[in-house]
Amino acid sequence: MPEIGEVARVVHYIRKHLVGRTIASCVAYPDDIVYGKVGCTAEAFQQHVSGRRVVGADRQGKYFYMLFDKPPHAVCHFGMTGWMKFDGEETAYYKKAVVDDDLKKEREEWPPKYMKFLLKCGEEKVDGQVREAVEAAFVDPRRLARIRLVDCAAEEIRKASPLKENGPDPVRDREVVTVEWLAALLRRKRVPVKALLLDQANISGVGNWVADEVLYQARIHPEQYSNTFNDGQIEQLHKALMDVCTLAVETNADSSQFPETWLMKYRWNKGKKDSNVLPSGEKIVHLKVGGRTSAIVPSVQKKTAAVAGDVESEELEDGEAKPARTRKRKAKTAVKDDEEDEAEVEEEAVAKKGRGGKRTKAGLDPGEEIKPAARKGRVNNAAAGRVKDERNDVQANRGAEDDDNESETPPSKAVKGKRAAPKKSASKAAEKPATPGSRRSTRAKAS
Repeated sequence: MPEIGEVARVVHYIRKHLVGRTIASCVAYPDDIVYGKVGCTAEAFQQHVSGRRVVGADRQGKYFYMLFDKPPHAVCHFGMTGWMKFDGEETAYYKKAVVDDDLKKEREEWPPKYMKFLLKCGEEKVDGQVREAVEAAFVDPRRLARIRLVDCAAEEIRKASPLKENGPDPVRDREVVTVEWLAALLRRKRVPVKALLLDQANISGVGNWVADEVLYQARIHPEQYSNTFNDGQIEQLHKALMDVCTLAVETNADSSQFPETWLMKYRWNKGKKDSNVLPSGEKIVHLKVGGRTSAIVPSVQKKTAAVAGDVESEELEDGEAKPARTRKRKAKTAVKDDEEDEAEVEEEAVAKKGRGGKRTKAGLDPGEEIKPAARKGRVNNAAAGRVKDERNDVQANRGAEDDDNESETPPSKAVKGKRAAPKKSASKAAEKPATPGSRRSTRAKAS
């Protein structure tokens, strides 16, 4: 997922190629998720953006926006796989060591696949200089991005939704994100510290790799509760947060400019033997906190106080036993990472609608109870479309199913100590067939 540095990279290219230019045409492609989930439509976007002049571009956390010569303005979020491409320049923030023919063809293809909108600017003179024609495309294969129009004055854009609901940006709002501010935030909550950093309502722009890098440099375990740190640890965390975010933005997420000592350079080889090590020889392990995979260096990131009980580790510190997985141990804290989790729930709900309607009790005798194993994983489809954390939805729905099970009529039982005689019938041919709503049993009713 594009994080604070990657979004800054896109803003860099928008400023380079689009700011000061007139959008000769905008073609927006209908998508009831990318546009519709935030109250916009492709038709409205196309109508309002065509003919507008781009007067500015900036970002807050993982959101970026384009300001036009008059409202409304475009505010976008990449989700997991969104990106902006330009026909005259490669904008990807990482390069694969080996580029096969298919990938090369995809990169050279224009217009690109999975477009949500395509902007075209003709040749024109800007500030006395002739600018060549350019095209820019917003792409998103997984449809987890969000594109909307915000009708407000350009200078008020950060005071309007959705930006106003997000926390301060560590780079743009460094006068807000002070050591004292961070200490107050940490101590008024009791959640795993990584979950707190990923929650965009707390701090804008921190994603998975940035959070891992910050915690590694601060020598803090990601699972430790946020209200358990002393003043020295909070100062370390603040310094790491500001340093990592600032360098990511200043370099436009160009990892070749990151220090060789950064964890980010070596964290991507999960599951590969002899690959998860730093140049110093220190081992990198992967575990899950709040449902997200975390890369940590156990020899550096020690647990110094109470930790959350939702850790799932593939490999812990040497000699440390892997905790037994039980049904009772649930994640106490759900990571609120922008619209990512809710978008995935929404996407899954849409996919399920096309696979059929309600589940039926096929293959069961009328009135027979469904065993717990048959109900495992069942999710209320109506709840799936709501803006909730997926894990909480499943947990709530399971509780509802338990209530349903309790309300079903239990099978009749014989009174203890008495054996009932089997029910006699004239013949099998004369036996009355079972009908829905009735129940036939070989057991006799209690006398």
